[in-house]
Amino acid sequence: MTPRPSHLAEQFDDALQQRDASTLGMWAFLATEILFFGVLFAGYTVMRLLWGDAFAAASRHTDPWLGAIETGILLVSSFTMVMAIRAVQIARPRAALLLLLVTALLGVAFLAVHGLEYVDDYRAGVIPGVRYDEPGVTGVHEKLFFLLYYVTTLFHGLHVFIGVVLVTVMAVRVRRGALSPRYYTPLEVVGLYWHLVDIVWIFVFPLYYQVGRS
Repeated sequence: MTPRPSHLAEQFDDALQQRDASTLGMWAFLATEILFFGVLFAGYTVMRLLWGDAFAAASRHTDPWLGAIETGILLVSSFTMVMAIRAVQIARPRAALLLLLVTALLGVAFLAVHGLEYVDDYRAGVIPGVRYDEPGVTGVHEKLFFLLYYVTTLFHGLHVFIGVVLVTVMAVRVRRGALSPRYYTPLEVVGLYWHLVDIVWIFVFPLYYQVGRS
């Protein structure tokens, strides 16, 4: 009788069934995340249509160059994540470990750059509830832009932080030999999560950094 793999949970008959269940569970979780961010984007769209001039004026306070750098960082991190999974699949644990560490560091770099944006925003006085110095006719509606901006980017930043922790855990598991060509489902699941984080930012960048600058 073939011994049962140590990584196979008792409720599953085989590794394929466990992988399918894990992947389906992650997709279900990602669907709820899409709904959450979708509501924020829908709210932005409605208010943008109602108060276009105010939102355009407020968006000019964001830094498109830093936003572009953040976008590039996340796009590169998605590539390194994909390559890390591939490295595990072809039994190259050292390469996988390095790629996962690079992915985590890129996530930290994204958070650091965005932290710099928040510092600049504080100095400019455009953080509602903390320091907001935008009087004028459109000031109230501009404040709505910033409220949406901070709610969206703070929650996105939280997801990036969680992703960094998860990627680091996967790196530790690769280092210990817990992931191999025969079993790498946890890494695939974390990869799906990381790609969602990147995709959300692909929507954040044009909506909050690019619209209204022409």
